[in-house]
Amino acid sequence: MEEVFVNKVANSGLITINLENYFPEGNRVFIDIKDALFMGLVLKEKDFRDWIKNHDWQQYKDQFVAIGCSTDAIVPTWAYMLISNKLVGNAKEIVFGDLLALEAVLWEKQLQQIDINQYVGEKIVIKGCGDLPVTAAAYTIITSKLTPVVKSIMYGEPCSTVPIYKAKTV
Repeated sequence: MEEVFVNKVANSGLITINLENYFPEGNRVFIDIKDALFMGLVLKEKDFRDWIKNHDWQQYKDQFVAIGCSTDAIVPTWAYMLISNKLVGNAKEIVFGDLLALEAVLWEKQLQQIDINQYVGEKIVIKGCGDLPVTAAAYTIITSKLTPVVKSIMYGEPCSTVPIYKAKTV
């Protein structure tokens, strides 16, 4: 008698979401405003405006750009506004903060495109490992979007998952 193998994962009704499919493609750049400050700490308006005027803003064409300061300098808000103004028309996305803040914004925009109605009442596995750098922000965003509508959320691979959420049955 031949032994029949049953694929329990295939029959489980689990839906796998691979966040790599939503990875925001493009180069990420951090403009560290300290490079335009006197001794990396003091903003001299005339010097700063000269830097703004002479900086090559075309180099950011079609890139995702974060603007911030890696030192403890006190930087007036208008300085970031001047940089942002110069990036408009060049950069694909402009964010105040570091590269992690940029990633959070990029993932938020990508994952907002998902129609969560297709997952109402479903058992979801959010794929864990992969080749692309999916951030914790992406996992947080997808979890908060799905929790109100799904039956359950698990993390990992269908054959080895970590339970994240299970809807209460009434």
